Amino acid sequence: MNTSVMRESEATAVLDAASERIRPALRDTVAALPGAMRLVSGYHFGWCGPDGGPVATPTSMGKSLRPALVFLASAAVSGTTPVVMADPATVRAAVAVELVHNFSLIHDDVIDRDVVRRHRQTVWKVFGVPVAILAGDALLALAAQVLARTEPPVATNAVAVLHESVQQLIEGQAADLAFETRDDVGLAECVEMASRKTGALTACACELGALLGEGDPDQVRCLRVFGTHLGLAFQLTDDLLGIWGEGAVTGKPDQADLWARKKSLPVVAALTSGTAAAAELAELYRKPERWGGAEVLRALTLIELAGGRAWARDEAARHVGSAVSCLEQAHLEPATAANLAALARLAAIRDH
Repeated sequence: MNTSVMRESEATAVLDAASERIRPALRDTVAALPGAMRLVSGYHFGWCGPDGGPVATPTSMGKSLRPALVFLASAAVSGTTPVVMADPATVRAAVAVELVHNFSLIHDDVIDRDVVRRHRQTVWKVFGVPVAILAGDALLALAAQVLARTEPPVATNAVAVLHESVQQLIEGQAADLAFETRDDVGLAECVEMASRKTGALTACACELGALLGEGDPDQVRCLRVFGTHLGLAFQLTDDLLGIWGEGAVTGKPDQADLWARKKSLPVVAALTSGTAAAAELAELYRKPERWGGAEVLRALTLIELAGGRAWARDEAARHVGSAVSCLEQAHLEPATAANLAALARLAAIRDH
């Protein structure tokens, strides 16, 4: 399998195909929700306005990375044509994973008090915190319902995998919250937090696809580990974008993570670097007063001086390499495995 060159256009085409494949099933599934939750969820996905009316240009529902991983993992172990030939059970698994992902986004926006996502106001900002929490809960419950429709015994295993990933995701989110009030966050525990908060669901997507494609135990294990490494590469890049990304592209305010004083991976790498810049950055993070523009810009400079930006880039590349190694051990269908490798690389170089 030649995976030495990442062809971004091909990887993007796979994501677009996954989005097209899942969109009708996702909309039909969400349409089955009770009225209030159907409206709020439809707004979150960008299908309607706050009043339920149509929008001139529907908002993109996101990158569809996790559904693409379900489709490709299934195809990689079964040898079938990816995405376009996915059977109904695999489509349901992709829908379930996307529902869980969006449950986490709605709740994350509440926790972080983020007011913009995908270039529009967040659910809690439009409908209020209680309704946003309920909408997230509704999507989570719906995900389990959708996956449970798969034929037994696969359904039992698939639902168990999904629930375990949700528990890991929640644990990672709890750790992330705890870090906000601690001055002694270590880099290893920050990486472990990210592997749960983000890596658990990408690993789940790959494992579900491999299960539905009837992969052997070694293939299922390799794809699960691949998904964990991909998730870490994705989170590292996400953290870089949260500091250095352009708001016009990311759909969030510039330097959003710094304004919130998040202890993201580049920040913790900088804080634990043992440099003079790290000491000044730590003092800045301990400052009780609210930051202004000057503090944000100084933090931006200090993180780079302390090596946080370079470390995150290098670490993302390392996890991509580890992910590709997992694919090479799994004896997968070559063309689909190459697409998986391309997606891993795209996760580490994206700009939004």
